[in-house]
Amino acid sequence: MSVPEISVSDLAERRQDDQAPEFLLLDVRREQERKFADIGGIHIEMSEIPGRIGELEDFLDQEIVVYCRSGQRSSQVVYFLRSHGFSRAVNLRGGILAWSREIDPAVPQY
Repeated sequence: MSVPEISVSDLAERRQDDQAPEFLLLDVRREQERKFADIGGIHIEMSEIPGRIGELEDFLDQEIVVYCRSGQRSSQVVYFLRSHGFSRAVNLRGGILAWSREIDPAVPQY
């Protein structure tokens, strides 16, 4: 299953650019994973997405960058969101692990 992705370097640039279009950062990891590393955004665990998809309706036409630890679960969530009309959902390639390697070494690799 292939879904659209954004690199951690592109995301970092967009977060610093005041002129960049708005986007939603969506963390789909389990709550205990967030204790180790957090780069922000709203949090809805992957398993809760189907039951809480209504909470994302305000972002239907906005880009949603979905992330997890490695990019695997977030890729599945992007596929699910796109199949439910969220045509601008993208996966953060490599997840938190890539973020900590390439952007912010202070973010632990758990």
